[in-house]
Amino acid sequence: MKTVKIVGFAASTSSTSINKKLVESTISMFPSGEVEVIDLNDYRVPLFSIDEEKNGFPDGATRFLEKIKQSDAIICSLSEHNRNWTASFKNLFDWCSRIELKVFQEKPMFLMSTSPGGYGGQNSLNIAIKVFPSFGGQVRDSFSLPKYYENFDEVNGIINMELLTELKEKTDKFRREL
Repeated sequence: MKTVKIVGFAASTSSTSINKKLVESTISMFPSGEVEVIDLNDYRVPLFSIDEEKNGFPDGATRFLEKIKQSDAIICSLSEHNRNWTASFKNLFDWCSRIELKVFQEKPMFLMSTSPGGYGGQNSLNIAIKVFPSFGGQVRDSFSLPKYYENFDEVNGIINMELLTELKEKTDKFRREL
């Protein structure tokens, strides 16, 4: 397999993000050094508005787009607030789309989500699956981890063997197709 550069991130700015923990665990399924996990806290932007846009584009948005540009693929785990994306991710996404409509720059994407509940953040994941292709995201596959605190261990990652097998199969396929 060729060496690829994958950028991974959780669509959250929470310091205790379970979606970031899912991303960090998932990268162990890829060859060492292929996935760089970034933190959205490093790409903070002001609340988007037309008035703010008149002041120019924020550095956080341009640097985030540059990270996407430098990658060959994207792994994103979407947190869910009130059955939608987090406000911090949506805000960054809005700024980025004003700079470059094709935010994800035609990169292959593997999307994930998790939550404490049985639906596993599937609402925010479904929105992304539907919306991201219009913004240059080539969504190749997705994975939702329900009941995070029952199915995930801080040391061992996913402890539900059926869900772990599903994730491994999907990440292997994603990696092979890059």
